[in-house]
This record gives sequence, C-alpha cells and structure tokens, in this order.
Amino acid sequence: MGLFGFGKRKNRDDDAEAMPEEAEVTSEDVASQAENDTAADRSDDSLKESDAGSENNGVDSVDSENESDADDHRIPDEPSETYPGRGDLYGPWDIDESAAPNYDEYLDLGAYYLPFMQGIELRVKANRASGEVLGCTISYKASSLEVEALAAPKTLGLWDGVSEDLLEANPKASTQLGVFGMEVKLPVTIKGGKTLTTRIVGVDGPRWMLRGIFSGRAATNPDSPETKALNQFFSEIVVDRGEEPLAPRDLIPMHPPVSPEERRNAEDDIDEADGNDGKEHKVPKRVKGPFIADQETEVQTTMSRGPMFSEMR
Repeated sequence: MGLFGFGKRKNRDDDAEAMPEEAEVTSEDVASQAENDTAADRSDDSLKESDAGSENNGVDSVDSENESDADDHRIPDEPSETYPGRGDLYGPWDIDESAAPNYDEYLDLGAYYLPFMQGIELRVKANRASGEVLGCTISYKASSLEVEALAAPKTLGLWDGVSEDLLEANPKASTQLGVFGMEVKLPVTIKGGKTLTTRIVGVDGPRWMLRGIFSGRAATNPDSPETKALNQFFSEIVVDRGEEPLAPRDLIPMHPPVSPEERRNAEDDIDEADGNDGKEHKVPKRVKGPFIADQETEVQTTMSRGPMFSEMR
C-alpha cells in the first residue's frame, strides 16, 4: 500500500509540524499494552508543552474547502457521556442512511469511505503475508488517527464491551467524557520505550462499530485545532458494512484504496461496454472475511506527497 496525500501541503512549515512516523500509535501498540502493563509510566510533558504553544505556532483549523459538506453535520462541541443523534444529526454514517453525506468524492477502502481534508496523509495497514488491507492511519500535522471498522450484532452495540475490556486489560487506562460519548484514555509504550497518551473512541452503528485511536495533540488537547479537525474527519466517515456473515468484533473486509476517479472510470466501462476505448479500468473488490485485529501487519509508505489520492507505485 502507499501513502496518500489528501491535497498538497500549504507550505513547508506544515511538514515540520507533522508527527514523526515512529511516534504514531497503532492498534497493535494498544493491544500489546495489556501484556506490558508494568512498563514504566513515563510522562508526555514534552507533548503537553507543545500543546501549550500550539495556538501561537500557526496551527490552522480545517480549511474552508473541507467545511462545505460538513457544515450541516458539525459534531457537538461539549463532551458528553453519550452520543445521541448518530445517523440523524451526526456521523460516522452508515452507507444506507438518508442523512449521510454525499461520498462520491470520498476515498473507498471497502469497509468505509474516507472524506477529503486538506493536508492529511493516509497510511494503509496490510497483512504481511497476504497483503489484505486491515485498517488505515490518518496523519494530520502533529496528530494521527487510526481507524478500524468492526462487525457488531444487529441489536446490541460493541463499544461498551470493548471499552470495558480495555479498562480491565490495562490498569493505567481510564475513561473520560468526549464528543463521541465515553472515551478511553490509555498510555501506550511504543517502540523505543517512549510512552504516549492515546484517546480511543468507539461509535456504534447498524451492525458495525467504528473505532478511532487518536494520538499526538488530538489525544491530549481537546481545544487543539488538530483535535477538532480529526474529530470532524472521523465523524464524516461513511461505513459500508456489507452483507458478509461476520462474528462480532471481526474486522469488516477491506480492499486497497480506490479514488473517485477510478470508481468513475470503472462505472463508465460498464456503461459503455460495447464501445469503450479498449482500456479496462478495474477496481479492487472486497476480500472475504473474517479478519482478526491481531494479525501480523506491515505498513508501507512512499517518500513523496502527491496530489489527492495519488499513490507511488
């Protein structure tokens, strides 16, 4: 998989603010924390100091181009114990919900569609052996967000049980009110021995749960523009559960990223099957699940930021 630049950077200062790759927290880091709960509880004072000065460092809020389709679905500003209104007023959305945003210009990963936001980068996580896509991480300035979509029962949500399991497995974990309801705050020790604070959220939808793992400023400073930008980004994701029979907590099958242009080209080929130009545009299909979240994975990235949805091959 590759690293996608969702729009070009405004200037090189944005690059300097981007979080180093080794500082990103993944779901594997969170899972392994349960087995390493006696690790040193190092502080993240340096990250907090960075937060304190963020307002004076030229950190911009979401660009106006990103707000056009989101203005009608702004998430609540105040933290709460619950998240009422999902599917009617707020996202993340289900693909079949009438209030869902138009996702024609979203990036298709099979299990969900990602919105466009200026200045972010996307890293796709894949199974090391098979290459099957398992999730993705969005980086924005000094913050990151890992997204996973899990299957859920028809009648019950998953997040209450998942959050309880996180608390039981990690003595240092705690809960806090958040804009998506109750969140889990979890210190995670990453490679190199550094400990970072993560903010884990879960939103239940029809037969699915979307989990987000926030790190960097988006995990520690609720007033940071980066936090607000990634919160809004998460809320605008559109989930495609599909009809596959999956057990609760199985990862919903995904496929490599498909850009809007690739989708349109494939649709044109179907519409003009009798008179096309001989070029066949194929888009990847969802692979059959189920998958489990602790499969051995790797993340491959390119060294270049290109235009929206571009991929170095």
